[in-house]
Amino acid sequence: MVSKRRIGDSHVYPVGLGCMNITHAYGPPLPEDEAKALLLRAVDMGYDFLDTATLYGFGRSEELIGEALKDRRNEYFLASKCVLGFKDGQRTLDARPEVIKAACEASLKRLQTDVIDLYYMHRPDPNVPIEDSVGALSELVQEGKIRMIGLSEMGDAHLRRAHAVHPIAAMQSEYSLWVRNPEIAIKAACEELGVALVAFSPVGRGFLADPPVDPAKFHESDLRGTIFPRFFPENYPGNLSLLEEARACAGDMGCSVAQLALAWTLAKGGNVIPIPGTTSLKHLEENWKAGGIQLSDEMVARLDVHFLPEKAVGPRYNQVGQSVVSTEMYAFETSQ
Repeated sequence: MVSKRRIGDSHVYPVGLGCMNITHAYGPPLPEDEAKALLLRAVDMGYDFLDTATLYGFGRSEELIGEALKDRRNEYFLASKCVLGFKDGQRTLDARPEVIKAACEASLKRLQTDVIDLYYMHRPDPNVPIEDSVGALSELVQEGKIRMIGLSEMGDAHLRRAHAVHPIAAMQSEYSLWVRNPEIAIKAACEELGVALVAFSPVGRGFLADPPVDPAKFHESDLRGTIFPRFFPENYPGNLSLLEEARACAGDMGCSVAQLALAWTLAKGGNVIPIPGTTSLKHLEENWKAGGIQLSDEMVARLDVHFLPEKAVGPRYNQVGQSVVSTEMYAFETSQ
């Protein structure tokens, strides 16, 4: 029996579904009928935590969830994000209280629901004190439009300042064998404060797979070719050698490399909830089954040592991407 994991006053299956890449980021969006079929299949399978955002597909990810699942709203925990939005087809970053409230109204309409279970600030806004932004979110809680408040890609200081205004239910951070930054500070802070750590990109944006993604085949719209330097030609070959040990460990466990990566995040704490995204029904099922895989302490330690943070070749984000997050960095990263 797989034990569910807590977010605020709710409990969800240990593996959730990230809903970004059905519309956004890793190439052309899925055809709408396929995207809706994937969402329906996920809920049929038992996925009960769906994570989307205003930005994904410039609102289209939210719309697809609303269109496909409006009649099954009571079967899943729904998370979305604000602050990163769009205007005239361009990305915006704005955490002013009035903008957050307007964004929430628009998301509710696209999602075809009366309430969003977890509403995150997608990024910190350097021009708006986080206390003001969380104050607006707390008013949305009081109004019954959202149930819980979350943060995304923020560090320890932002979490503590926000939590002092209103309890924070979840912090979303990139966390995987390939990206260990939450272990600097935010993981411990979440444990201390009773905050769920929602791990996005837990299979390394397709790197932690067998075979891994091939950057030479990326579509021109795939952000991995421009924003994420570890996939760049000068860095990617140096990362591929890391997978040899991952394949050996997966073989020992009788699972896939992607399942091993997900099981590793689950072993990192009872408050950690990975949310892999996929456009593949096969991978959807594979990721789901990872929720039942338990790694021994010895296996976790073996993977920890092999995937030491400094072994990754290239920075996590390019300079623009790094400039809009406050997640802590390792000392060696600041010199890359």
